[in-house]
Amino acid sequence: MHRRLVDALYVEAMVLADEARSYFDEAGRVEREALDPRTRVGFSCESLKVTTRLMHVIAWLLTQRAVQAGELRASDALDPDRRLGDAPVTDAGLLDLLPPRARRLIEASTDLYRRVARLDQAQDQPSAMTSPALSMQMTLANAF
Repeated sequence: MHRRLVDALYVEAMVLADEARSYFDEAGRVEREALDPRTRVGFSCESLKVTTRLMHVIAWLLTQRAVQAGELRASDALDPDRRLGDAPVTDAGLLDLLPPRARRLIEASTDLYRRVARLDQAQDQPSAMTSPALSMQMTLANAF
């Protein structure tokens, strides 16, 4: 896997994690309090789902960085405990009831998770990972 891709995804994940922490700890509290009680609970659950998605992504990317740095064998990264963890699913009906910034963070974390999940799945096809061109073809084929 290309180091620049892993590094760019890692930076994106860390920035998104910082944005989510800041929002859900500060501005999101005010917005959450303005919601009806049921939606407020859903808002809190969704904030935990964002955190879970991002922590799975960050852990997976740190594993990839360890492989690239020679600290971990590539075969060890294929261990089920080092693969991308399962992400909780967002309630689509609830999403429409949430404040715009919360929706944006939820959607961004879901999108990032999906992209990293495709990379994680591509590890199961080692021949595709030997060539950047073949890797890109596999990514495009999986997307469509």
